[in-house]
Amino acid sequence: MNRQAPAPQQRVQQTRQAWMPPPIRSIPDTGLNIGILQDLAIKILYFGGYLSGNDIAAQMCLPFTGVVDQVLEGLKREKFLEVRGGGGLGSGAFEYVITLKGTEKAHESLARTQYAGPCPVTLNQYVNAMNAQARGRLKVHRETLLKALRGLTINDDMLSRIGPAVNSGKAIFMYGPPGNGKTTIAKSVGNMILGSPMWIPYAVDVDGQVIRVFDNVNHQVIEDQEGERRTTSTGVRRDPRWLRIRRPVIMVGGELMMEGLDLVYDPINKYYEAPYQMKSNGGMFLIDDFGRQMVRPRDLLNRWIVPLESRVDFLTLSTGRKIEIPFNVLIVFSTNMPPADLVDEAFLRRIPHKIEVGDPTYEQFKEIFQNVCEAKRVPYDEKGLAYLLQEWYLKSERNLRAVHPRDIVDQLLDIARYMNQPPQLTKELLDQAASAYFVDLEY
Repeated sequence: MNRQAPAPQQRVQQTRQAWMPPPIRSIPDTGLNIGILQDLAIKILYFGGYLSGNDIAAQMCLPFTGVVDQVLEGLKREKFLEVRGGGGLGSGAFEYVITLKGTEKAHESLARTQYAGPCPVTLNQYVNAMNAQARGRLKVHRETLLKALRGLTINDDMLSRIGPAVNSGKAIFMYGPPGNGKTTIAKSVGNMILGSPMWIPYAVDVDGQVIRVFDNVNHQVIEDQEGERRTTSTGVRRDPRWLRIRRPVIMVGGELMMEGLDLVYDPINKYYEAPYQMKSNGGMFLIDDFGRQMVRPRDLLNRWIVPLESRVDFLTLSTGRKIEIPFNVLIVFSTNMPPADLVDEAFLRRIPHKIEVGDPTYEQFKEIFQNVCEAKRVPYDEKGLAYLLQEWYLKSERNLRAVHPRDIVDQLLDIARYMNQPPQLTKELLDQAASAYFVDLEY
């Protein structure tokens, strides 16, 4: 059922309640001292050659008027750069070139960090923004969950477990045999429930050290509408150091190592990459194939004990200093290994929501098979499915898996295409598809 759009007055009220990057008019609004801004500007000019003031401001993701113009004026007074004409109207069109003295300053700045991208926000600004947006996730109701899991065959008991678990915002442990949709369920819920917009910075500054947060692989940017580039109250442009994204759903598997859960320092470029959980802030962090990582499951769970209980995480800089960041992340552990082989009861108590995703019943398997046939335009045949179940499941005592219908029909389509005949659930095609798909593990 479609909801009626809110009245204009309601929309304004909702906009005012949602957190947005505040307007930025001057250098103090950035929270950074002018030395950091000058270092960033001189590095951008060093790499870019001839650049206009507007170009430098665009690369710094700061407004030219009131901020970058003041930074460039200071550099010009110190004879670190010179003005070499301009190609348009206004001071922002003036072109700048770095001097020999400025090159020396750029080398000094690059020796500290080679980061030369969008201007970072301060740690306090980041913490305040993440806490302000922690309440932005949608609450799950049955109708919302059914919409999120549309196309999946899930019984009411499973729905009644998933909904409260997601609403809690606490860790979820999903377990069961492989191929029954644990990962699909988690990602579907994450994409639907956590898909509302939020703001993240390109990077965070901690006493002159840069942590890069934005990741174009894991963060989906929502393009700004013209009206959203300015705050509703003042009309002044919002702080452009922030990106509007869909709430992240980040998934890792067997490649996860303990090092990836702390700040990753690049010794060549001399700045940090934010760990997975920091990039997941405000969204979901799905640890797939839990138990198959290089790190022991117990060590991995130990790493999460404090953040899961306090909603705060501690990260360590290369200097040894620890910083505190919000941990507003929905952690989901997904495994096809028996829980007793991974952790003991004391550890499972730390994870309040345990959800078993078991094998489908014959009725559910039939429904999945029908849906797959319809989606892939293969004529469904009740007798063909009955033959498949009898010959390849009952006789072999093979367990049903929710993924089997999709994979077997895909095999059947490949075979029919090779044989240049229409795909049908005939005994011959089903036998060839099943024999190519199933493997005898005890030959």
